Amino acid sequence: MDQPNKKKSVIEVFMGGAKKGFYIGIDQILPAMILGYVIVQFLQLTGLVDVLGKLFGPLMGLFGLPGEAVVVFVSAFFAKAAGAATAANLYMQGIINAAQATILIIPSMLMGTLVGHYARIVLVADTNPKYRTLLLFVPIFDTIIGMLLMRLILSLMGLM
Repeated sequence: MDQPNKKKSVIEVFMGGAKKGFYIGIDQILPAMILGYVIVQFLQLTGLVDVLGKLFGPLMGLFGLPGEAVVVFVSAFFAKAAGAATAANLYMQGIINAAQATILIIPSMLMGTLVGHYARIVLVADTNPKYRTLLLFVPIFDTIIGMLLMRLILSLMGLM
């Protein structure tokens, strides 16, 4: 006879959570990170990073960043970790400094994985169509405000 409502031990709960987290990482996060990485590598190998850098230079300049920093936004759309890794890569290449990398953590965190989150909000939750555009732009707006505030803070600290 089955035991009704058998209470799980702490170890069983932990192992179940670890297993679930592992599969979420492999099934959802890793593919998005790889896609973001592949896109950035494609942009770099084809020279499009330089083109984007010139095109977005004035806009990125508002945040104290070189135009090439726009690739962080591109990769962050797919995965937060991809955005952060792209910023780290730009830092390692000497394209940005530590203060600029700090500013670029903001878009990685606030609008990172935007494509996936938006798809889940719209497709899975079946959000009211009149709010869908707003839900897409709120993280982008938050990112702009966050980056401007971070630039101000770093400037006040004498780091920019």
